Formats: sequence, structure tokens, C-alpha cells
Amino acid sequence: MIDLSKVQKRTTADIAKRIVQDIPDGAHVNLGIGQPMTISNYLPSDKEILLHSENGLLGMGPLAQGDEIDEELVNAGKQPVTMLPGASLCHHADSFVMIRGGHIDICVLGAFQVSVKGDIANWRTGDPKAIPAVGGAMDLALGAKKLFVMMEHLTKSGESKLVSECTYPLTALAAVDCIYTDLATIEVTPKGLLAVDWIDGLSFEELQELSGVPMLQKSA
Repeated sequence: MIDLSKVQKRTTADIAKRIVQDIPDGAHVNLGIGQPMTISNYLPSDKEILLHSENGLLGMGPLAQGDEIDEELVNAGKQPVTMLPGASLCHHADSFVMIRGGHIDICVLGAFQVSVKGDIANWRTGDPKAIPAVGGAMDLALGAKKLFVMMEHLTKSGESKLVSECTYPLTALAAVDCIYTDLATIEVTPKGLLAVDWIDGLSFEELQELSGVPMLQKSA
């Protein structure tokens, strides 16, 4: 049994900053509801990243605070946001034209499960108390040129969210390119999952044991 209380897991902010490292200058990026929305608070000054919100905003800035808050300017999760210079607003339908037309370079979504083949399940677990809401996740998972997943590595009960086959209703098949968790960064490749980096104090063998699926190790 691996005791994770002895290691420093990545915080949500840490994961967001790690994802930003892999976003190229000039990219158009959609942020899904939940953890991915925090990425807007960590935009680097040395790169131009154009954040897209499916409700009709391109050029979204950090989450709004205090006097910045405009209740009519929100992201897809209804959180108040800011607009960067040059930002634009559009109709909801036009926003989805950007998504379905392949104009979004990267989408970052949360997930309940990701399979070794890159299948993603992120809209329903079967919990009768939860309201199933796929929103634009299916459009984004297939419309974006690349799909990143930002999630906790384990469930609250300690089960891995990385699986051989998704058991929850699917959002998309073979769509995920890279997975960012509180324990590691993992690429989805034709040969399987490839661990790119992981937290200090955790060995690759321990990461693989916690993940519960076959995994390759990126060579130095």
C-alpha cells in the first residue's frame, strides 16, 4: 500500500501551470468546466494564449475579482471573468462553429475516466443524485485539434481514473492526447500511456501501481 500522505501532490494551481507549459504561443484554447477554468489565472506574460469560452468569448482573461466582476461577463461555468485587450464576443452558435470547424487548437477538459487508448468519460458516473450534463464536451473532444485532460489521479475512494476500458458513459473515443494529474503528466501514444514526469518522492513503479494500468517511462 503506497502512502501518499508522505509526498507533496500537485495542487490545482500546480497542474494548471504545468499545462500552460505545453500550450504553444498563439494557440486558441478552450477551457472546460471545473478545474480547467483555473488555467485562465496562470497565463504567461511571454506567450499569447487566446482562451475560448463556448458561450461566446474569445480572448478571455483571468477570473474576475472584486470591482472587476460583471455578472453579464461569465465563462461556460458561469464564473465572472475578465477580457484581455483585443477580446471579442460572439453568438453561442458562432462559438460552436469555431469548435466544430476545427479552429480550436487545444481543449482542456476534466474527466471521470481516461482509458489507455485515450477514450474519455467525463459527463456521467451513473450517480442517481447527479444531474447528467454533457454540455459541449462531445463537440470539444472531437472538434479541438488536441485534447488535454486535467484531473485528480485517483477517486475519493482511492481508485485510479486511468483505466483499461471506460466503464462510465463515453464522451469520445481515442480523443485524449495528454493527461495532467496531481501525480503526473502522461501522454497517450500508439504504444500506450507514457509517463512524462511525476511528483518528487514517487517512483515510476509506484506511479504505475497506483495507476493500475500498463505504462511506459519516458527516457531521459
